[in-house]
Amino acid sequence: MTKITILVLKKQLLFVVFITLLIFSACNSDEATNIPLVQVNFQYNINLPEYIELQTIGGSVEVFGGSRGIILYRLSSDEIKAYDRHCTFEPSNTCGLVTVDPNRFTGTDNCCRSSFLLSTGNVSKPPAILPLREYTVIFNDPILTVTN
Repeated sequence: MTKITILVLKKQLLFVVFITLLIFSACNSDEATNIPLVQVNFQYNINLPEYIELQTIGGSVEVFGGSRGIILYRLSSDEIKAYDRHCTFEPSNTCGLVTVDPNRFTGTDNCCRSSFLLSTGNVSKPPAILPLREYTVIFNDPILTVTN
């Protein structure tokens, strides 16, 4: 191969890489999930009886808010996660609602049977391929603020 041919191939490869990066950076999980973006801005006092499960690591509570409700999950002594209960598999299906499993580590949609890890929101059992929508959580014990 000549130097010119190598240069042309390098330019073509660089162009393909650039286009690929551009395409992937233009897509974000909110667009891909097609789950309605609903304003979330709530505060919870986890010392209240209805939130007592959040005082234990691995504890969870399902609350109103988000698209189809929110799962609050106590990950560690200083971290609580908040996920929308709206399943990411076929989000237009009104049946898709994630509930916490008895094992307290996963949540499952009883409609499509997809499961999600409550520690990360990632899929643990398909057919879903996208994680649950996660909300921002600020935890200043005992006050928990959930926003998007």
